[in-house]
Amino acid sequence: MYASKKVWKEMYLHCQAERPYEACGLLSGRNGRAETIWRMANIDKSPVSFSMDLEQLQSVFHAIRARGERLVAVYHSHPTAPPVPSSEDIAFFSYPEAAYIIVSLTRKHPAFACYQIRERIVTPQKVSFY
Repeated sequence: MYASKKVWKEMYLHCQAERPYEACGLLSGRNGRAETIWRMANIDKSPVSFSMDLEQLQSVFHAIRARGERLVAVYHSHPTAPPVPSSEDIAFFSYPEAAYIIVSLTRKHPAFACYQIRERIVTPQKVSFY
């Protein structure tokens, strides 16, 4: 996966701003490059889970298509856990074509990990920045 440094920084800021709750959002772009961030509301308002509002999702997917982009990644934060998918993260991930990014806020500086999740199989992915 490729991501702009600007999008990556905004994703980190979003995750930190939502503490103590999990933040969540989408990254879209062209040619597999994350160029646009879409901050989503975590309707769970929880430090250990997230859910996105279906109406907001529909609106954002419409906007992504209107920009000529595609979904590149889904992200969320783990305010008190490492950047490893939980069993719930794996079970409920619905976008196998997209990367799955987890931002951990357990240390002074955020850490992240990126995965591909297909049919409940989790594969670590490399992220390159431009």
